Amino acid sequence: MNQAMQYIFYLAVLVALAIPLGAYIGKVMNGEKTVLSRVLCPCEKGIYKILHIKAGEQMDWKTYTKSVLLFSLCGFVLLFLLQVFQGVLPGNPQGVDGVSWHLAFNTASSFVTNTNWQAYSGESTLSYLTQALGITVQNFVSAATGIAVLFALIRGLIGVKTKGLGNFWADMVRIVVHILLPLNLVLAICLVGGGVVQNLSPAKTVELLEPIAVDAQGNILQDAVVDVENNTVTVNGQIVEGAEIVTEQFVPMGPAASQIAIKQTGTNGGGYNGTNSAHPLENPNAFTNLLQMLSLLLIPAALCFAFGRNIQNKKQGVAIFMAMFLLLVVAMGVMAVSEQFAPTALNTNPEVDTNSSLYQAGGNMEGKEARFGIASSATWSAWTTAGSNGSVNSMHDSLTPMGGMISMLLMQLGEVVFGGAGSGLYGMLAFAILTVFIAGLMVGRTPEFLGKKIAPYEMKWAVVVALAAPVAILAGSGIAAALPQIQASLHNSGAHGFSELLYAFSSAGANNGSAFAGFEANTVFLNLALGLVMLFARFMPILGTMAIAGSMSQKTPTAVTAGTLSTTNGMFVFLLILIVLLVGALSFFPALALGPLAEFFAGIA
Repeated sequence: MNQAMQYIFYLAVLVALAIPLGAYIGKVMNGEKTVLSRVLCPCEKGIYKILHIKAGEQMDWKTYTKSVLLFSLCGFVLLFLLQVFQGVLPGNPQGVDGVSWHLAFNTASSFVTNTNWQAYSGESTLSYLTQALGITVQNFVSAATGIAVLFALIRGLIGVKTKGLGNFWADMVRIVVHILLPLNLVLAICLVGGGVVQNLSPAKTVELLEPIAVDAQGNILQDAVVDVENNTVTVNGQIVEGAEIVTEQFVPMGPAASQIAIKQTGTNGGGYNGTNSAHPLENPNAFTNLLQMLSLLLIPAALCFAFGRNIQNKKQGVAIFMAMFLLLVVAMGVMAVSEQFAPTALNTNPEVDTNSSLYQAGGNMEGKEARFGIASSATWSAWTTAGSNGSVNSMHDSLTPMGGMISMLLMQLGEVVFGGAGSGLYGMLAFAILTVFIAGLMVGRTPEFLGKKIAPYEMKWAVVVALAAPVAILAGSGIAAALPQIQASLHNSGAHGFSELLYAFSSAGANNGSAFAGFEANTVFLNLALGLVMLFARFMPILGTMAIAGSMSQKTPTAVTAGTLSTTNGMFVFLLILIVLLVGALSFFPALALGPLAEFFAGIA
């Protein structure tokens, strides 16, 4: 019961925060006055003046799209060069070398596309300059790019006989200055207050209060007796040969809180440390965990309400929100149940107590932090894969087969269960166009959405948006699975090994960034393959979305009649969920059958 109340509490707080934030975002993107206008509008106008931006100048869909692509290309080149040359650049107190060209390509692709897949450990691979000027900046602008594309689509949906979809450069400034900076400033301060690291000091080496012993493979010897003076380690009175006594610990420092804030709110997910938000200095306690977890879906959920407000049809925004919300609740329920009950191998072992009690969480605690428990870990896992975020506070490789499948499926649906900042909603709107088209065929009427007729042109691009991720994921993972050298990257064999590979390409193709931690991806082939998948899955939907926006903006609304299909009622929500599941789930059923489903049924056989 206590855990059920936790899940309800997390969802209730998310909705309570998303509604007012959605209203604020809607006002900002309409140029209306807000509580922060007096402070931020002079900053906004100053940036326009410095960059020679004509905020009132409208762009058609082709010009807007070219601006998106050019801006992303410049960000890619800058981040690539920062990584390669960081060894000779300032802001490098640890003295780390420049990274390899293929890892730099992968990381630049990852952060420019809002994926934040990491084939490296941030605290030991990147300099402070690269973290701050490259990674953190891309966290802001890649999120802002997704939101800008969404509002270009919104303007196209409500525009009448116009080619103008707004100004990309003005939209970017407005989003960063009025939305992302204030929100993340508050969050970063709260995280620092909760104990998250924020400084420019080099990493520290500190003495352990009690020395520990590890064997030759690096595993901690739990029952070892350590004799520091004689440099011996004994277990049950027997000296352990090859054991090593550890008396010091490496403690990473640096500007972590500022990056962690935007990694969460911008649906980025790239951790400052290799273990992401499972690291005690990145996510030290229940307070910071709650803040970071709510931030996972805060902006994507708020954008649903901003959408309803700005199209002057709040019911439409609520309908889209409810479709996403119901899918999320079901996913959370399946994951919660699968993680609360331990794997079959443990349940059938009479020497292991898997029951929940006052003194233990019970269930599947492998790979989870004891300070967070199953409820917070399962919620985070569902939200981060639903929200195109990818940050973790537990290791997804240790999820039960069904828990791992839900994480994969949420990504494989196209990251439309809230999804990324902006990208999740414009992806779901493409599914909405598919839904009204299919429903229109069923009842013999011309399909309409928001009062405008849906023609074959919009349908073709909606299919591109909906199928870009499945094509990228299945093609990429299929090619990789056929290569013998991929075996060296797998930590496990059999069904779970295939799940590691499928999860990696699902994460890249869905612009998510999380991973089954046993998968070693820092190889030339995988860095290039995953990087190309990320770029394709990010920019093809953007191209399709902008094409739809350009076409819809030039249409005139049609009168609502008794035969018009309502897109705000429960039936539409049901049809929308059905189409999402048909396109997403059925596309991946054969692959899931070879991975998590095979592992699940093998475990209960």
